[in-house]
Amino acid sequence: MPSHLHLLAKATDSFVMSDIIRDFKKFTSKQIIKQINEQPESRREWLLEHFQKACQHLKRPQQYKVWQDGYHAAIAYSNNFIKEKINYIHSNPVKDKIVENAEDYIFSSARNYALLESEIEVIVLTEMLF
Repeated sequence: MPSHLHLLAKATDSFVMSDIIRDFKKFTSKQIIKQINEQPESRREWLLEHFQKACQHLKRPQQYKVWQDGYHAAIAYSNNFIKEKINYIHSNPVKDKIVENAEDYIFSSARNYALLESEIEVIVLTEMLF
């Protein structure tokens, strides 16, 4: 999605989900800022200014803030729950009228589930194929 990310993730016994999300946000923030600075980007000034303004309320000085604070985690307690969340994730760009079919959204795991080429690496849950 252009303004947010849906992620179905699993933490192993040695990791805590909040630490994984923190590290993910830290790494991707740095990569996003790096790409904005290094690649031809017509919105460079606008994006960097937007990410700088997002820091104004912070107590700890920071140059850019890409991600919002927090995340909305839910424990996947059953296969039906997981399937429901995957369907929700896949239908999001269709609901927002970005694409007509879920598998047409280039950054969606719906492409992986439809056995199409994909820009993202996904572990397809074979029991969930629908």
